[in-house]
Amino acid sequence: MTDVHREAMALPEVGAMKRAGTKIVMVTAYDHPSARLASEAGVDLLLVGDSAGNNVLGYETTVPVSMDEAVMLTSAVARAKPRALIIGDMPFGSFQASDADAVANAVRLVKAGADAVKLEGAGPMLARVRAIVGAGIPVMGHLGLTPQSATKLGGMKAQGRTAATARQLVSDARELESAGSFAIVLEAVPAKVAAHVTEALAIPTIGIGAGPNCDGQVLVWHDLLGVNEGPAPRFVKRYADLASEIRRGLEAFAAEVRSGAYPADEHAYKISEEELSAFEADLG
Repeated sequence: MTDVHREAMALPEVGAMKRAGTKIVMVTAYDHPSARLASEAGVDLLLVGDSAGNNVLGYETTVPVSMDEAVMLTSAVARAKPRALIIGDMPFGSFQASDADAVANAVRLVKAGADAVKLEGAGPMLARVRAIVGAGIPVMGHLGLTPQSATKLGGMKAQGRTAATARQLVSDARELESAGSFAIVLEAVPAKVAAHVTEALAIPTIGIGAGPNCDGQVLVWHDLLGVNEGPAPRFVKRYADLASEIRRGLEAFAAEVRSGAYPADEHAYKISEEELSAFEADLG
């Protein structure tokens, strides 16, 4: 369970931020140092996302991420004891089969240190939300582009771009709110549609590629800090270029090792001449 001495923000503060018009900041975090740095920077919510699959675990998509991996990553984040709330993402296969599976796996994430869990979809998944909330675990919903079901959606494409699908988004969001969700991620949704969804709800929306009128925003750690290189979704803004800096540091280290410049004398531990002489005498 989350450390009792951790001074985390209280979950009701998230809803209060919407009512006050204060934007909510969420980033993904998959390990201890990331969680510590994000919390120190004032981030409100840390999402231990299944996006770890294609950002740190080497999978091509989020689908292969297992519950054991999700638990391990959540535990690492929780050990940082961040003030930010920890949201454990429920990986594909951990909640779709039954309410019982959903509750059992949500409990595993809470025991690993999550304050709440996130799951994708509405419709049949509304029962899962109700079951998890009924077990006393807060749930964040996720609508729009839901990567776990991207194949069904026709690929990694924006959703809600027709009147019918936009209406369905509003309906699904209202149902998730009624089922007990405390917030909803809106991913890859037209900005004006996301604005209508946000206005229709009493609970906060967290946008990722959903325009400026959501109650908060989330980006993947490796995207916003420039660890990932190459093409990125249009909603990604890079606030740093860590890939170049990391590469520069590694290249400098490699060059100094090969030249003999590292380690220098100041990097070495010492032994007194007397002890060294005794040691060498023992060697015969």
